[in-house]
Amino acid sequence: MFKLTRRALLAAAASLPLMAAAASAEGLISIIVNDPANPYWFTEGEVAKKTAEEMGYTANVGAHRGDTNAESTLIDTAITNKSVAIILDPANADGSVGAVQKAVDAGIPVILVNAEINQEGLAKAQLVSNNAQGAALGAQAWVEAVGDKGKYVELFGAPSDNNAQTRSNGYETVLSQYPDLEKVGQEVADWDRTKGYQKMQSLLQANPDINGVISGNDEMALGAIAALKEAGKLNAVKVGGFDGSPDAVAAVKAGELQYTVLQPVAVFSAAAVKQADSVIKTGKTGVDTEKQLFDCMLIDQSNADKYTAPFVLEQ
Repeated sequence: MFKLTRRALLAAAASLPLMAAAASAEGLISIIVNDPANPYWFTEGEVAKKTAEEMGYTANVGAHRGDTNAESTLIDTAITNKSVAIILDPANADGSVGAVQKAVDAGIPVILVNAEINQEGLAKAQLVSNNAQGAALGAQAWVEAVGDKGKYVELFGAPSDNNAQTRSNGYETVLSQYPDLEKVGQEVADWDRTKGYQKMQSLLQANPDINGVISGNDEMALGAIAALKEAGKLNAVKVGGFDGSPDAVAAVKAGELQYTVLQPVAVFSAAAVKQADSVIKTGKTGVDTEKQLFDCMLIDQSNADKYTAPFVLEQ
C-alpha cells in the first residue's frame, strides 16, 4: 500500500479538478468521490484509481463535494467519455438516485462506495463500512474512556448521508444502557473540521460542564479537540472519533483523541474496482448481494503503532 503524507493529501486535493476529460475513452473507469480535501475521500479515490490502472484501465477521479448538481454533471462527463464503469461515492441518499439512473440508462454499470442510495437494483453493488458495528465498537470504547456517568455532546455528520444517522443510532444503542450518561447537546457539523470546531465552541458555551464528546467522524472530532484546547478543557473532556484518518491516529498517539474507528476504505475501494471489472467482463460482480458491509476496527493507544498507511491497520 502506498504511503501518503497529510501535506501530500491536501496538496493533491487542492489541485484536483471536478473531472478532467480522459485522454482515451477506451477502457475508462470514472471515479467520483465527495471532497478530496478530506483524507478519507482522497484515499478512496486514489486507491480506486491505482487499482483500476493496475488492472489495465484508464482511470480518473472527480469530486462532487456533496453537491448533487455537480454529481450529475460528472455523470454526464463519464457518459460522454464512454466510461466502461463508474465508481461513485453518492452525494445524497435520495438525491443521487437520478444520477445513478442516468448512468444505468446509458448502459454504464455503477458501483457505489462508502455511502448508499435509498433504492436497490440500480447500482450493481453498494460497498460500505459496517457503520452500525463500527458505531457500537466506538461507543463502548468511549464509555470506557469517559466512564458511566456525566454529561456529553454529539457531533453529527451530514444529514443527507445515511451513514450519519446509522452511526448516531449505533451510539445511542450503547449509551442508552448507561442512565447516568446524559446527552445535553447535539450539533450537525457535516463531517467538516472547521464546522466541528465552531459547533464545539457553541456546545461548550451552553454546556461548560461536559466530560465527553462523541463524533460521527474524525474531522469533526479534530475540530472539537481544537476548540477544547482553546478553552483549556481538553484534559477534562474525552473525545472519540470515526474514520481512522492519519491525523486522528496521530491525535490518538498524542493522547488527545481517545480512539478512532477505522473504516476499511482502502479495502472496499479496491474491491469496488475489482467488482466493476467482473461486471464489465461477465455481467456480474461475483458477489451474491448488492449491499456489502465491511467491518470496522478500533484504533487506540494499544495498537496505533500498527497503522502503516492511510486507513490500513496491520493485524
